[in-house]
Formats: sequence, structure tokens, C-alpha cells
Amino acid sequence: MRRALAAFVVAAIAAASPALAKQSDGHRQTAAPAARPGKVTSPHAQTKNTAKGDNEREGAILAALERGSAGTPASFPDSVGWRLIEDTATGARLGLPQKLVPRASASRIGSRWSSAQGQIQIETFRLAEAALPALFEDEKKTARRQIEASVLRPDLFVMSGTQGLKNFFMRAEARGSEVRGMTVLYDQATEGTMERIALAMLAAYTGFPDLGAPSPPGLRRAVEYGSAVAVTRDGDLVTSARLTDECRSISVPGFGHAERVAADSASDLALVRLYGARDLVPVALTGGGNQGGDLRLVGVDDPFVQKQEGGVGSARARLAGLDVEPTPALGFAGAAAIDPRGVFVGMIDFKPAIVAGNDGSAHSAATLVPVEPIRAFLKAQNVSPPIAANSPAEAEQSVVRVICVRK
Repeated sequence: MRRALAAFVVAAIAAASPALAKQSDGHRQTAAPAARPGKVTSPHAQTKNTAKGDNEREGAILAALERGSAGTPASFPDSVGWRLIEDTATGARLGLPQKLVPRASASRIGSRWSSAQGQIQIETFRLAEAALPALFEDEKKTARRQIEASVLRPDLFVMSGTQGLKNFFMRAEARGSEVRGMTVLYDQATEGTMERIALAMLAAYTGFPDLGAPSPPGLRRAVEYGSAVAVTRDGDLVTSARLTDECRSISVPGFGHAERVAADSASDLALVRLYGARDLVPVALTGGGNQGGDLRLVGVDDPFVQKQEGGVGSARARLAGLDVEPTPALGFAGAAAIDPRGVFVGMIDFKPAIVAGNDGSAHSAATLVPVEPIRAFLKAQNVSPPIAANSPAEAEQSVVRVICVRK
């Protein structure tokens, strides 16, 4: 494992920016002798083996920071259960090997995950009033902790070493006086598996994610907002299947709890039912065959980008084939698409975001689910929508906000 890690680190250091290396915490303040190809050298050797190990670890940390949150970890086996999640306790975003740490609980300042016997422990933390440099020095002095590698920058620090009989990695980020971070500890006997996973967690961690931006690939938000369209008077709604996947609860403000009763992954349609709802204003599924032209999109913005308090809004767009441009705001997954005649022609669906460019930003695109597959989906569920035409003004009355809570 050490040989494989050394080869990985040499390649990573060669690709990493020299400016990154200058910012590490004092480990490279003295110029190192030129290294032969395939060999990493260290200027602060206690012994040759210790120096090499520290330099390799530091290089791997720098490579992880260079990759950033856009860095997709090397494919882990299914037994790891790698997922990108939002930590509701701290507001941070992190990659988590869920199958290795099935025990989840709350801590005083964050969240905690651990393996069944405690060999692996992952904790997040959030400090409302803290100074990053002071915290960095305090963490280095933690009892039974020996630091092998560390990096300190104005807005973050990372450190790694041993703590008792465990190895550890720690990353913390600051914004103003608030600091968010995580610590990964694992038994040294599990190093062959966990070192690679811990480095992937360092790369994936984002202390202060932009919640108004499209979610990166693979992320399932803890709380997700979207739109839905009423298709009967008695509480049947059509929305996005992706939006309502893995929800622990679904609610519609103003109406209460809802339940997903059917879904079709091929068309990304879901049928959500509001029990006890009466006198909704359903859309009429009379449109069809629209492959281009102007559209009016009717939906409810995500609260992070919304200008009105939970109100239904509209946006102009153009349909080219089934692609909708420009991409509407977050929250419009499941929104209604209305043509210039005021006819409902389909539902807006967001394609999974993809990472593009060197900045690691995620970009999403919108598409139209036409009215024909919506009719077929509802027929298969024995739902009979109205056939009378709606007026343009009624579309706003047919659209509601849907909230999916996953944890």
C-alpha cells in the first residue's frame, strides 16, 4: 500500500501548483535538495523513513486540496458506500463512507459517525466564534496527538498524524469568525483501506457550500425544494421523481403531509398525493406535440434564491427540441411549462448536474417532460385529469411547492 501511495503522491506533487507547496506549515521552509525522478525527499528528516513518510503524507494532502470538492474519488467498492451528503448539524458538505460508519449520532458541536466497533470515527464540528490560526495551534497540542503533516492558509487548515493508537486527518475552514470542520480517525490496522478514503474526504469537504448553486453530482440534499402541478381536484400532484427520491417525509406548505405513491424513472415522473385536499385547481392535459418555441415556466423558487416568500412565480424560456433555455432557478424542478396560448405542454425536469471547467463548478440543464408521457403515467396509475382547457391565469393556481426531507 505504501508503495502505491508513494507512486500516487509523486504524480500528484508533479501536477500540483508550486504556490501550494509554499503554503504548507513550515515543513518546506528550508529548500530541499533536488529529487531524482520517482523519489520524494524531505529537508527535516528525523530518520530517513520518518522524513519520507511525512513528506508523502504532506504531498497527498496538497494533492487533495488541489483537486478540491470537484475531485471525484477513485472508484471505491460498493462495500464502502461512498456518498456526498449535507451535514444538517454544521451546514457543511462532505463525502462519507456510509457503509463503513453505519452508526450516526449527534455531538455537542456537530455530527458523529462510527463503525460498529469504533475502529473508524468521523466527526464534524461548528464553532460560531473562533480564530482559525489559534484553533490550528490548539489542535496541534491535543493530548496524545503527534503531527506528521499540516497545511495552514488564511481560510483553512489541514493536519494529519497519529492520536493514540489511531491515525487522523482533520480539515477546518473559516468564514468570518465561524469555523467548520471534520476529523477522521481510524485504527492503524485499517490504514490500507482508510488512508485513501480519508484523503478523498479531505478533497470532498466543503465547509461553506453555495446553497444557491446547482448540487454537485451525486449529492442528495438533506432538505430539497421543488414544484409540483395539481392534476386532480382531490390532491393528486405530478412532480419530479429525482426530487422526491429517498424522502423521509414530503410536505406541501399550506396543505401538510404528502406521500409519493408512484414513480417512473424513465420519464422522471412521480405521483404525489395530498390526503384530505379538496378544491385544488388542476391543469388540463390537452396540449401535445410542442417541439419548440416560447414558454412560460410556472414554479416556486428555492428559498435560497427566492425573492418572494413561498410565492408562485414565472420565468420566460425557449424550447429547442426538449431542451429548455435558459435553465430556470432552483426550485423549478416539477414546474409547469405553458405555451403562448396558455396551454400546459409539460413539466420541467432538471438533468443531473455535471462538473465542467477547471473551477469545479457544477452546471445543470433543464428539459421538458412532454404532456404525452404525463398522460400515460397518470393513466397507468388510474388517475383521470380534467380535459377542459385552462385559462392562462389558472396555471399559477395549479402549482405548489414540494419539500423533501431526507434526514
